Amino acid sequence: MADAYAWSRKSLEELVAFYEREIGDAMVSEGMDPTADRPTYEWLADRGYSGIAYALREQHGLTLSEFLTDCVGVDPPESDGYDWRIGDAETVDRLEQYLDSRSRRHNLADATIRSRRSRLARYAREYERLHGDARLVERAGSIENQPAEIDRAIAVFDELSRELESADSKFAHLTDANDWYLWLQNRMLAAFNPMVNVRNEFSKGWRAERADESGTKPALSAAQVRRLHRAAESDAERFMVVALGAWGLRRSEVASLHASAMDPDPDPPRLTFAERKNGPGTVQVLFGTEAYADRVAALEDGEGGDREWNGYLFPSGASASGHIAPGTVNNRFDRLAERAGVTLDGERPTPHACRRFWYNAYLRASRAALEQASVVGAEQGSSSAEVVLENYIDDEQALAMRREHMRATLAEAFDADDDGG
Repeated sequence: MADAYAWSRKSLEELVAFYEREIGDAMVSEGMDPTADRPTYEWLADRGYSGIAYALREQHGLTLSEFLTDCVGVDPPESDGYDWRIGDAETVDRLEQYLDSRSRRHNLADATIRSRRSRLARYAREYERLHGDARLVERAGSIENQPAEIDRAIAVFDELSRELESADSKFAHLTDANDWYLWLQNRMLAAFNPMVNVRNEFSKGWRAERADESGTKPALSAAQVRRLHRAAESDAERFMVVALGAWGLRRSEVASLHASAMDPDPDPPRLTFAERKNGPGTVQVLFGTEAYADRVAALEDGEGGDREWNGYLFPSGASASGHIAPGTVNNRFDRLAERAGVTLDGERPTPHACRRFWYNAYLRASRAALEQASVVGAEQGSSSAEVVLENYIDDEQALAMRREHMRATLAEAFDADDDGG
């Protein structure tokens, strides 16, 4: 039936007239409004009209969604207001349909859907940034595109692998993209799934990263953090070491840190984040307020040149986000470690190793607080520090004890004169 319509020989005006006349009549017969409703690809294919989408794409450079909106005049599809920030309407439509399907048929929680949407959007945006457009659905629709599309997908994950914080996050992005492509294949919208090749390319290395993140990689020592801090040649470098080692921030949090996050009024001051993965929305600032103040002063005095400061502690005029990328934190930290002569197992450390120093310091502070409580317990005839903390010392006192020991550890790392190992 489809060949009888001679799709490829129709002008755009003829396709509009055909849609309004024949396809519109078919819609009306099924209780649809052709001036307001948008037929899906499946609906068109089931009734022999699938060729119109191919003709629009190949002959006129339009997706079906663009044709319906721009040529026929049907209102754009409603969404939940999420801005995918990519330019291909067909890909956006299929992403939204996929998420709606998973929400309704798989009973996924709203938070899970939001996380999937965020990861899929990051993949699509990076794809568009690297390759000039986000025609993901169209390119996966023909087996002839497979070799080039595999290369494009691998290039995207080259970037994501550098930018994402953890192996778990990298696997999560791959898993969500893979599930979306499988959904496209099940609906005969994709001829292949490039994520299979991406998995083969990256999974071995990511599994090794995951093993390292489980605790096999060492953290920086207090002496090594001190050497990094002393080797810093600018307020920006000093503040970077403080944010990683004294505040325990992730490199992505360092890259995107905004001055509005700092609340100086509480004792101690704190950083507040709208969202923070696997942790609290606030971070206590027990040390490093001077480094923060120096950084803000430099930016307010015009470090960025003629541009007005946008509030980010590491601003970037070349980035749409307004701040540097996590990978830039990696590069700056690597150069600083080389200058300071700091290595771990013969290699220059990453920002994550500096952040692990903070975790180790906090564990030591907690143990020291327990030991302090055990002394109090011995004087009261109790042999258990935990019992003392639970029954004789309130939460504020216990927290103050940990803070005291944590401040001492941080002072050693950032202030002590002895340069150590």
